[in-house]
Amino acid sequence: MDIPYVRGRVATQAHVGLPEGTVEEEYARNGFFGRYAHLYRKHAPVGWTRIEGHLKPRAYDLRSIEEGADYLSSRRAILENADVRLHLATVSSPMPYLFRNADADEILFVHEGAGRLETDFGPLPYEPGDYVVIPRGTAHRLSPTSRSKLLVVEAFSEVTVPDRGMLGQHALFDPAVLRVPSPEEGSSMQPTIAETGEYEVRIQHTGEITRLFYPHCPLDVVGWKGTLAPTLLNVRDIRPVLSDRYHLPPSAHSTWLMKNAVVCTFLPRPLENGDPKALKVPFYHSNIDFDEVLFYHRGEFFSRAGIAAGMLTFHPQGIHHGPQSPAFARAEKARATEEVAVMLDTKNPLRPCQAATQVEIADYWKSWSTK
Repeated sequence: MDIPYVRGRVATQAHVGLPEGTVEEEYARNGFFGRYAHLYRKHAPVGWTRIEGHLKPRAYDLRSIEEGADYLSSRRAILENADVRLHLATVSSPMPYLFRNADADEILFVHEGAGRLETDFGPLPYEPGDYVVIPRGTAHRLSPTSRSKLLVVEAFSEVTVPDRGMLGQHALFDPAVLRVPSPEEGSSMQPTIAETGEYEVRIQHTGEITRLFYPHCPLDVVGWKGTLAPTLLNVRDIRPVLSDRYHLPPSAHSTWLMKNAVVCTFLPRPLENGDPKALKVPFYHSNIDFDEVLFYHRGEFFSRAGIAAGMLTFHPQGIHHGPQSPAFARAEKARATEEVAVMLDTKNPLRPCQAATQVEIADYWKSWSTK
């Protein structure tokens, strides 16, 4: 362990008992796990009056995204890099084809709606708050019973469950709560796909679509065994890690891991009520090694004003962010958070896509102003 230097007025314990008249900034490498410095400033580092250039905090009102006719045409790319691509998709009727992504594993987060995901392995019913992880190359089809709005993460590497370390294998969620499909539950799938006498499978490879046609239903698996399959997890089955006296970093809420990226889930939980000097709101930081994306699913968003369910914030590497001024006042009386949000952190910088720029909230960077 590196021995820290101590200079000037500081808090002995990070995030607890800040020197009077200061705010705390965490300047750290490798997502709060590498070398670090806590800087105690007289003014919040987000107190800018103007920004010139492309680097700034951004927010997008995804509720305004134009919807397409079917699943593939409705997928609107929001942010992307070489490791992941983040989409919003809306499905209102059963897909007339099967889809197989040969480029990426996919994480579907159900923001609205319900229905059934039909796969090679069998069907999985879905509802709001579900994560569905679909391994690369799995044929699948969405059959909604109500209009379904999905946040989709294409991961160009394998999606896994993070190691829980000293918390143990049952922390955050017991692996036993994960659901996988069974083929015997899919006896009704075949008649719902055939309409013209052919069954269509669309395959995405290197970003392009190839169409395959079969005289029989390709979802013809009668049994399977192994360690690889589509997996479903609902947020109600996640039990967030808590600390009564210390504000934990976002990585404590990690749900899915992939190369150079992680998905975290923020859920209702008690705040840091055990020490009146402990920070209840996130500390200021500048994302030295990660871009940070947050999609707001439901609830009251503790550290953000003017953000509603269905909106998304994007805080890129190299520029500060943290709680807005009203959050400090709310924290004094708050005992718990009531938010559900999905965070995507990426090591490599993300690029906003056209669909995002069309629904950007232009003055979001001003939202930290106290004037």
